Amino acid sequence: MSDPFFTPISGFDLPRFAGVATFMRLPHVDFDHPRFSEVEIGLIGAPWDGGTTNRPGPRHGPRQLRDMSTMIRAQNGATGIRPFEAANCADLGDVAPNPADLMDSLQRMERFYERVKAAGIRPLTGGGDHLCTLPILRALAKDGPLGMVHFDSHTDLYHSYFDGTMFTHGTPFRRAVEEGLLDPLRVVMIGIRGTAYDNEDRDFAESVGIRVIPIEEFHQRGVADVMSEAREIAGTGDTYVSYDIDFVDPAFAPGTGTPEIGGPNSFEAVEVVRALKGLNIVGADLVEVSPPFDVSGGTAYLGASIMFELLCVMTG
Repeated sequence: MSDPFFTPISGFDLPRFAGVATFMRLPHVDFDHPRFSEVEIGLIGAPWDGGTTNRPGPRHGPRQLRDMSTMIRAQNGATGIRPFEAANCADLGDVAPNPADLMDSLQRMERFYERVKAAGIRPLTGGGDHLCTLPILRALAKDGPLGMVHFDSHTDLYHSYFDGTMFTHGTPFRRAVEEGLLDPLRVVMIGIRGTAYDNEDRDFAESVGIRVIPIEEFHQRGVADVMSEAREIAGTGDTYVSYDIDFVDPAFAPGTGTPEIGGPNSFEAVEVVRALKGLNIVGADLVEVSPPFDVSGGTAYLGASIMFELLCVMTG
């Protein structure tokens, strides 16, 4: 039996439009809460987009994701998984960034996730831009490099922007490889597409052994075949899952800063997550939801649904 404290509020007990919004209507448990030590999976907001180089807005993503996640119910309709009965889940609140200082924000996030890791809690994060993933990896990879399954339309493997700016949402995984946070031979990037400045990111991926699966190959092979390879690459070791909402075609997810045409539809968006079942997932994130570009909340609802699917494979 699940602990009633860690059970989300049912829409039969309190209407979904009522109450204070938390991720999936879970209890809010901060570091000082008396039941913090019992949390097994912590849902966390990273409201920061200091790495954004064009269209800002993902700093507002966690708030909209929380609001739309009130639509999530207790059971996965496709897999039957009931994640809130399989693990003690809670909303751990937001990392508190410094909107005036990029480097300080990175340090604040790393310290936050160090505390989460030290408590034995696996984090599931709603971003925030993709640079948010770097400090999370810094905290989670203290014991050794991780594998990673990365869904995105961009590799985020560039060396730098603007003649030497090293920390942007286009560079986090270059830094992560350089810092030994990721084992490149256990990293797969799926859905890469769009126009490019050059081949620098792809050349780097090839040089270190990162597997890049462009969108043309994804569509040609199909979800099952591609994800079979992804599971093989990640293997049995500790693995992180990073999901940029711009992996999905902008017809289904327009609320993001750098949309690219030709992506998966919303059903394929959740199919790929279900196919992660069996991996040893030590943490995951859903990033780059930008409410100013989809005030209706449709993109955030898809993002919250993807977070629920991630939670299901982390507990199933």
